Parts: sequence; structure tokens; C-alpha cells
Amino acid sequence: MFFKNRITIPNTLLILLLTFGGSSVYGQQPADFVNPLIGTSNYGATFPGPIAPRGMASISPFNVAGSQNLPLEKDSRWLSNSYVHENTFLTGFSQVNLSGVGCPDLGVILIMPTTGAVEINHLKYGSTYSQEVAKTGYYGLNIDKYGIKAEFTTSKRVGVSKFTFPKGQSNILLNLGLGLTNEEGAMVKVVSNTEIEGMRSVGSFCYNSPEAAYPVYFVAKFSKPAATFGVWKKPSKYEGVEAQWMTYNGKTRMMDNTTKMVVGDSIGTYFTYQFEKAETVEVKIGVSYVSIANARENLEKETANKSFETVYKETYDEWNEALSKILVEGGSTENKTIFYTALYHTLIHPNILNDVNGEYPEIKREKIGKTDGTRYTVFSLWDTYRNLHQLMSLAYPQQQSNMIKSMLEMYDENAWLPKWELNSTETFTMVGDPASIVIADTYLKGIQDFDVQKAYEAMLKGADQIENNPLRPGLKDYIEKGYLTTKDRGPISTTQEYNASDFAISLLAKALGKKEDADRFGKRSLSYRKLFDKNLKLLHPRTPDGKWYEPFDPLSGANFEENIGFIEGNAWQYAFMMPHDIKGLIKLMGGNKSFSNQLQKVFDSKQFDMANEPDIAYPYLFNYLKGEEWKSQELVKKLVATYFQNKPNGLPGNDDTGTMSAWLVYSMMGIYPIAPGEPLYAITTPLFDKITIELDPKYYKKKSIVIEREINTDGKIKAILLDGKKHDSFFISHDEFVNGNTLKVIQN
Repeated sequence: MFFKNRITIPNTLLILLLTFGGSSVYGQQPADFVNPLIGTSNYGATFPGPIAPRGMASISPFNVAGSQNLPLEKDSRWLSNSYVHENTFLTGFSQVNLSGVGCPDLGVILIMPTTGAVEINHLKYGSTYSQEVAKTGYYGLNIDKYGIKAEFTTSKRVGVSKFTFPKGQSNILLNLGLGLTNEEGAMVKVVSNTEIEGMRSVGSFCYNSPEAAYPVYFVAKFSKPAATFGVWKKPSKYEGVEAQWMTYNGKTRMMDNTTKMVVGDSIGTYFTYQFEKAETVEVKIGVSYVSIANARENLEKETANKSFETVYKETYDEWNEALSKILVEGGSTENKTIFYTALYHTLIHPNILNDVNGEYPEIKREKIGKTDGTRYTVFSLWDTYRNLHQLMSLAYPQQQSNMIKSMLEMYDENAWLPKWELNSTETFTMVGDPASIVIADTYLKGIQDFDVQKAYEAMLKGADQIENNPLRPGLKDYIEKGYLTTKDRGPISTTQEYNASDFAISLLAKALGKKEDADRFGKRSLSYRKLFDKNLKLLHPRTPDGKWYEPFDPLSGANFEENIGFIEGNAWQYAFMMPHDIKGLIKLMGGNKSFSNQLQKVFDSKQFDMANEPDIAYPYLFNYLKGEEWKSQELVKKLVATYFQNKPNGLPGNDDTGTMSAWLVYSMMGIYPIAPGEPLYAITTPLFDKITIELDPKYYKKKSIVIEREINTDGKIKAILLDGKKHDSFFISHDEFVNGNTLKVIQN
């Protein structure tokens, strides 16, 4: 458990607790080490509230509205999260949220308990809070203004709130106007004095495609009937001539005890109680992206007749089972906390989209699909293709298989593989063709229970169709010249991303016996070499006529600065982002020494950016240089200690739907998937004495694989043993790894 202020937890909710930055309790389970507050500061964009593994529903305290929260206030800047740890003014608890994304969306359906007269202005009914508690599957706090204790848990598709009110008039508000999303529009209907149903519009992720906005439906059920209830609506003020006769112009409408449907941009409901003594009310809110009927069915199937404590225990147990797929021994409590919190964050997205009956909205949202398995959503693939999906293939292969099947369903529905898909809306955010990498990587790791021929067809379409190709803009230049030019945004970054995808396609083509394609895409994957400036020993943009772009500043682009050549980075941060061809790059740079010096400059000149994806594999690249592998070992250990800590700002930056967390999980285990698409791991020093990864018998022959470390002086790696035999490499193939019993790393 992690908290801001000292608090006594009810016995019904006390399992085994870990105090924030404090002492541990013996016998802890993996779920007890999770600190959901990690990443809630320093733009980590995680949320501290509860969610089930890959859940559709999640609850987050909403503290990013109002001038009290400046400068980290949602309308005053680009802000992509509903909660910021250093903020203090609370205006509710949102029921659907995103974790670790770079653009605002969702963060809607806000529930808020109050006391006294009903107040519907969130800037007036908002409050400070204290005694904040965050742990796996549970979040709680005290709302200072009202003396209300608020507690939360979730099932997969239902958020459960528990409010303990003092004596007197108490209210539960459901605000459909306030939200993190920039979209507006909602509908609500009070069904009875114990039930509400409605819809809230969301979308416009990364401020694009507003025409693709879509609804999230909900049904809320209350454990106690309200004494009175109502709906409010704040209409905009009319400025025309007719305004002189509109005595109600711009005034809030309070519709007491109405059960009619109300629509609008700024609407909400209030349930009011008159308590003779302190009382508790539970509210269950089921959500669906298909219909109100499905939201109601989700609620009934998952939480009907279940108490708050029962739902919490079930979600805790599900989390503990998932986190126990990787067991660590030895190491500090702090290291276990950051490790299991990182693993927790990798199991939030992609999340389920289908309802309990299997229904989900298809891409473009024109049809309702149905699955007997799991339809996943939230594919931030520019980020996650680098390591998160590789981790899923290793420890959660059934989930990864269903993710690939979800991608192929999207291809059937939209004619293209996903790029950055969110709730069946393709946002086409970022650059590259990352789905091809994920599919190839998954198949080559032996997870092959999907239609690989369809997948291959989809991959070739994205790689070869020159006209009207939303996955690969600028493909004509790329195919004809080998690179994109300065007429396109981020031409070097995009060229490198296409190279990475082509490399993955070439590997899959080879595995499928398609030699001609394997050769063709293998050659295409090396075209970055045409952008290599031997004088700078960096990649240099070219103009449409093939000349070097000048003036060129290799430092331009850091810290998200717009620049000519790169996306979210500069020439140094992209200098080595061709992990499939490091040996070729070494040759281009003039040999091992020159390569080593240039790589070291990235770190010495502080150009390495741990907070973004393009360079996150760089610490492992010294493994390619015989005799310098120790540099990777030292770098990884130092980066883990510097950027990943057991505190709210304990992530280097945005978690990018678990990508940074996946980097940490791998790095602490002592292996890393160095070249996306290729089933290969770089080896470095594990940060635990023993790591046991449970393997799924459906996909792997062995029950588990163990990584051990033997420390003598905590120095450089002296030897690597696989099943007791010397392993003469600082790399290991996926097949070697999962078909072994023990990978042992011995330090000097």
C-alpha cells in the first residue's frame, strides 16, 4: 500500500501492505509490491486508481480542473492524464481512463460525493483531499470539504465506488460535462431512484479526426435508493434577438425528480440522501462501447450481488495471478516494488474492448462485431513494438496471440493493419508501420495460432501500395530513392521506421519460404545507409534533389522540438536506431573503435533520452563490441537506479502504454529484445538473485525458465552459463532461452 498521509485501513481490505518507501511485511505476494502512484508525476501519465488486468473500466481521481491545479491544469496546457500527484483540488472520479499516453482522451463519467445543498459547479463543489491510499485493485481517500471517505475498486468492465457519508444531507453527482477529452456531448436518463443510464461522447485523440468521435455508454446502480434525484443542464447563452424573450437564457436548468432523457454538452445527475447517522452507499458503473444494454449486462454479469470487498478481492487475486508469472527473489524491497509496478503497468494496455457477450464496435464503428475470444484495443504501436509485445510473447503468449488476432480483425474491417488504434478508431498517430514488426516477432517466437497468410498479405499491402497508403506516407520516394526527403515530416525517422518494418517482413518471408520477398525486403531494410553522412557519422536529411539538407543542426529536435529530420528526437537520438544492422553500422562508422566512441558520445554529451523510445535500446549496443560489454552492464544498472524509483516521479517520463515499464522489466531481468522482429535477447546483469518466468505449455515446451546471478564483487560479468554449460555470447536466441532451464550470469 502507498499513501500520502497516515491512515487506518479496515480489516476487510487489509491483505498485506507495503508502506510507501518504508518497511516490508514478510510473505508479500507480487501484487502487494505494486505502487500505483509511480508515474503519476513527471508526466508519467499513469493513474493511481484501480483497474483489473487489461480492464475496460478504470477509476481515476480527477484533479486536473480548476485554477487551483495550475500549472498542471487540463485547459491551460497539453495534458494527457486525469490525475497529477502534485495537484490538490479534486472534482470527481472518472470511470474510463488511459494509462501512459501522450494525448488527452477519455477521463469521463465523473462521480463525486458531496454533502449539504446540491452544488453542480465543479469549481465550487471540488475539494482538497487527504489520506490517499493506492494499491493493486484499490484506491481510497478522504474528501476534506465533506468528511467523506471514498473507496474504489473495479472488475473488468465495472467501476465500484464506496462512499461513507456523515449524518445529514448527502449527494452523489454524476457529471457528464467535465472530462479530459476535448469532445462534448452526452445523454442521461434517471431510470429509477437506484439507477441511471447514459452516454458520453469521447475522441479527437491527439487533436485529430473529430469526425470520428464516438460514445461510451454506462449504467450506474446505487445500493440505496435516493430520497430525491434530478438532472441538470447548463445551456450555452443565446446572443440573438430572441434572447430578450428568453428569461431562461443561459441559466442552469435543475430538473428535480425527472426520469426523461436529457441531452446536452454540460449535463449531469444528482442523487440526494437524508441520513440520520453515518451511512455507506455503493455505486456500480458498468461501461460499454456498444450500447446501454451491454453496459447493463456487463454490470450484472460481473458484479451483481457482489459486495465491494468481494469485487476487490477478485480483482486483487486476478492481478496477483498475472504478476506471479514472473517471480523474483533477492534484491531490495525497492527493486521489487519498481519491478512489479512496471509489470503491472504493462498489463493495462492493450485492454479488452468486447463486452461480456463478445460484442464490440468494429473499426469505423459502422458495425457491431462479435468474438468468442478477446478483442483488444489501445495499440500505441510506435511505442510498444520495441519491447512490450515481446514481453507479452514471453510471459503472456495467449494474450499476445489474441492481440495479433485483434490486429487482423482490424485489417478485415479497415483494409489496413493498425498504427495507433484506440477503441476501434484508427488515429494514424506517429510514423512507421509497426504492426508488421509485432506480427513477425510474435510468429518467429513460436506463437503461430493465427492466420499468418492473411497477416503476410496485410503486411505486404502496407509495404508495397504506393498510392493512398495511410500506414506509409512517402512510400514512393522510399522505394525509388531508399529514403524520404525533406518534403515529408520527419524523413529520417520515418525511413528508419520503414527499414525496421521491412527487416521484420524479410524475416517472416524467410520463415514462410518466400525467398524473393525475403531478399527484397532485406535489401530495403538497409536503405538508411544512403542517409549516413560519413563526415558527421550521423544520419543527415536529404532534399528532394538528393542533396544534403543545410544548414543541419544534429542537436535540433531534442525535447520534442520540431525539426527537419526527425520525429521526437534529434540526429544523436536516432543515430543507432537500426538495431537490425548494427554490424553494418559499425562498418559505416569505420570500425569498432569509431562506433564505440560515437555511441559513448550519446551518453557523455547527455543526448541519450531515457524518456522516449528511439534510443532506449542504445545502452545494450556495447554488447556488439567484444571487450566492451561491461559498458552495457554499467549503463543499464545506472539508468535503472537514476530514472526508475519508488516515488510518484519514478518514471523517466510518459510510460507510453507500458513501453518504459517493459524496458525496466527486461532490464531488471538481465535480458533485452535488442532488434524488434528478431527473436534475440541481449544479456546484461540481472538485478535480482533469481528470476523465474512461468512458460505457457500451449506455446512452450518447458514449464519455466530461470535467470540467476552469482555475485562475487558486483563487477563485470565473468561468465554466462546456460544449463551449466558456458554460453560464449552476450546474446541469446529466444529458442535457446525458452528451451533451457537456467541462464546463469556470474560476475567477477
